[in-house]
Amino acid sequence: MYSVNVRDHFMIAHSFRGEAFGPAQRVHGATYVVDLELRRPELDADGVVVDIARAADLLREVLSPLNLRNLDDDPAFAGRNTTTEFMARVVFDRVTARIAAGALGPHAHGLASMRVCLHESHVAWAAYEAAL
Repeated sequence: MYSVNVRDHFMIAHSFRGEAFGPAQRVHGATYVVDLELRRPELDADGVVVDIARAADLLREVLSPLNLRNLDDDPAFAGRNTTTEFMARVVFDRVTARIAAGALGPHAHGLASMRVCLHESHVAWAAYEAAL
């Protein structure tokens, strides 16, 4: 399986509900470093998994509406704890929708799977991956 990874970041504020979160129940900030890994079993006609520049642009476009926002104020997340795991799935789903809309060009149909990993620090991260 071949893979390509692109990286970007976004900064958010949020709070959590539930005793399990202790002090994180208060509003706090996070800066996520995001890795987007795209995989395919065979290279496309141009000898690549995907165009890396297009993949980087796509990730930036998906993260932009989340950047410098308080997720507690976003109606899309009402009633949800926007944990690192949850946000990895949000980014995954938004990237998937953009791929389906053609953001990676005509050869993206050969992609087999994708992984989105959100690093919340140098010692902790969460990811979501699935077949495409």
